[in-house]
Amino acid sequence: MDLYQKVFELIDMRSFSNLWYWIALAVLWSTTSHWVLGVPFDMVLRARRQGGGEAQRDLEDMVRINAGRILHIADTLGPWLLAFASFVLTSLAILGFLYWVEFAQAVFLLLFPLSLVALMSLRTARRIRAREAKGEELRRILMRHRFWTQVVGMISIFVTAMWGMAMNYGLGVFG
Repeated sequence: MDLYQKVFELIDMRSFSNLWYWIALAVLWSTTSHWVLGVPFDMVLRARRQGGGEAQRDLEDMVRINAGRILHIADTLGPWLLAFASFVLTSLAILGFLYWVEFAQAVFLLLFPLSLVALMSLRTARRIRAREAKGEELRRILMRHRFWTQVVGMISIFVTAMWGMAMNYGLGVFG
């Protein structure tokens, strides 16, 4: 058995029957819901628990830096990132759902919901900057953003699981 066969045995290209894919899906959404605008959610909880003080200042500084970073990237590279992301997602969708390439389906089902979260993050960053949110208002905005990120994640995991089961049982929608 050569190296090529060993690698493809480890990284089974039939993604939905591969344990690593499901582990990656779980880690992806766990990480995505923990990092709200690039800020670990425990900072939000600590600032709420302490009712302000140094923890709140740290949170506000982190959010200001990360929101500024997100907005700067969106303002300078936004159209290019949108075009590239649209190209990638469209290519994956065509390969996956028109030509039935399972690997493309699996990657699409990971990236499409993440693109929604990225748009939500951009909107949240704009809202924080426009309102100059601080204190309780900032924590409320971040908690709402996390909630909706988790909703997108739960829907994504459910849809991916249903699609994966259908593919594993050979019940593809048109196949």
